[in-house]
Amino acid sequence: MNTRLELTWLGKYDPENKISPEPRILIENPAYSYRREGTMDNGQLTMEDDGNPPLYDNLLIHGDNLLALKSLEQEYAGRVKCIYIDPPYNTGSAFEHYDDNLEHSTWLSLMKPRLELLRNLLSEDGSIWISIDDDEQAYLKVLCDEVFGRPNYIASIVWQKRTSPDMRAVISDGHDYILVYAVNKDRFKEVINRLPLNEEQAKSYKNPDNDPRGPWTSTDATAQAGHGTKDQFYTLTTPAGRVIELPNSLCWRFTKKRMEEEIAAGRIWFGKDGNGVPRKKTYLSESQGVVPWSWWTNKEVGHNQEAKKEIIALFGATNVFDTPKPERLIQRILQIATNPGDLVLDSFLGSGTTAAVAHKMGRRWIGVELGDHATTHCAPRLKKVIDGEQGGISKAVGWKGGGGFRFCELAPSLLQKDKFGRLVISEHYNAQMLAAAMAKHEGYTYCPDPQYMWKQGASGDKNYIFTTTQFIDAEYLGYITGELPEDEYLLICAEDFAPGCDRDFPNITVRPIPKILLGRCEFGRDNYDLNVILQDEDEWEDEDIVNAASSQCDANEEEGIQNEKNGQ
Repeated sequence: MNTRLELTWLGKYDPENKISPEPRILIENPAYSYRREGTMDNGQLTMEDDGNPPLYDNLLIHGDNLLALKSLEQEYAGRVKCIYIDPPYNTGSAFEHYDDNLEHSTWLSLMKPRLELLRNLLSEDGSIWISIDDDEQAYLKVLCDEVFGRPNYIASIVWQKRTSPDMRAVISDGHDYILVYAVNKDRFKEVINRLPLNEEQAKSYKNPDNDPRGPWTSTDATAQAGHGTKDQFYTLTTPAGRVIELPNSLCWRFTKKRMEEEIAAGRIWFGKDGNGVPRKKTYLSESQGVVPWSWWTNKEVGHNQEAKKEIIALFGATNVFDTPKPERLIQRILQIATNPGDLVLDSFLGSGTTAAVAHKMGRRWIGVELGDHATTHCAPRLKKVIDGEQGGISKAVGWKGGGGFRFCELAPSLLQKDKFGRLVISEHYNAQMLAAAMAKHEGYTYCPDPQYMWKQGASGDKNYIFTTTQFIDAEYLGYITGELPEDEYLLICAEDFAPGCDRDFPNITVRPIPKILLGRCEFGRDNYDLNVILQDEDEWEDEDIVNAASSQCDANEEEGIQNEKNGQ
């Protein structure tokens, strides 16, 4: 019998704790969306065919992050290059009414489905970076081993978050962790970026021999004997005539022929007198950067106080977010894991730092925030970024402003209970919203055809979906068949239809709604929050969501809906 090492906790396999979030549609709230006309000024982006830079594609989503991730899954699965999350830490103060065992179990039970959805969104060469403190780091590490696979573990970054110890503590907590996992470690190795040299590292490059290739630094030209071939064991004579024989434990880094070529090219340094042990030159002009390591000092990537100063500069001292991260910390992550144009996701957006830094660095982004922070911090901050604010990393990356984002809310649940306790289509759904929701549930891309009102969504080149509240019978299907090519397939989702009406139409299938949806997911549940330090929020009224959705209907969609009502 095969067994494996596994982290278990109270309720992990309890059927009552199984989570099946509903894939909701997203409704834009244009009151918070923002776009600056013109092009990006930092030279990091290429223009799209329509003349707009890719940064107009960004999404800021206000709503429960588990529901939001499920809503993104169909369209964005396998497309996100880098995920950074800073989930609420499982502190004692957050769980005062729980015993210790339930504290950890609840936190892990709520993190697991989020990590699973995040994994599905990552590209094959993508990575996830998770900020966490000592309270839950060990548990989260083992949970991530289970979700992402232990072979795909990359590193536990130690970030020095403080500048001085807390004198009230027994042992002051001066760091947080950032757990790093890849979808496929081998693929991630192929795309990971080295870090550019900092000013201090660049100063170590000198040019004492006036080499025309410019400043250089040197490294040892010997290697361990156990790794050498027979061609790497030889006696070497320096330009000044000194004969060097290495001890048995060492060999030369290059074969004799290669060493002679390097010496002739002036790439070997023998010291000022030409009599030293040879060292290999590495030129500043040829530097490919520095391999990242797991110790990140506050001098390099910032600290908590720096992050709070950035927030105060944006919002004032009376509107400070509790646990922001410095922009330089997020910049370091995106430098390593992404390139301009890549898609970055943060599903615990908080004060909006990840989206702000991604935007300034020319990355596309998706941010999700449940609380009021979405409107009080995230949207205003990102508007300032788009207008060219110069805080944080702006000057370092040459940020001048530009781009935009769409602010979206999660639609209400598609199904609601009527007075008899039966699940029926929500009264808040108009025709367009219903068509979009059914397309998502059935795995189609919602893209109404301007010519054929019954082609509301597509899957591939030949498969279409049509959702209607009108009565469907054989005569209605006959009308559609007259315009549906034999090699195309149509799924019709209808509230009411004549039994067997699709019997004589081999490329049309009629399915009942809402019956086909029952049992698929949890309808009517709007909150999967982590129960930890979440701010109160005022719900956006369902009527406002419907109005916002209705305002997005273009003329062709309105015409198609009207034609359906008229039976045309």
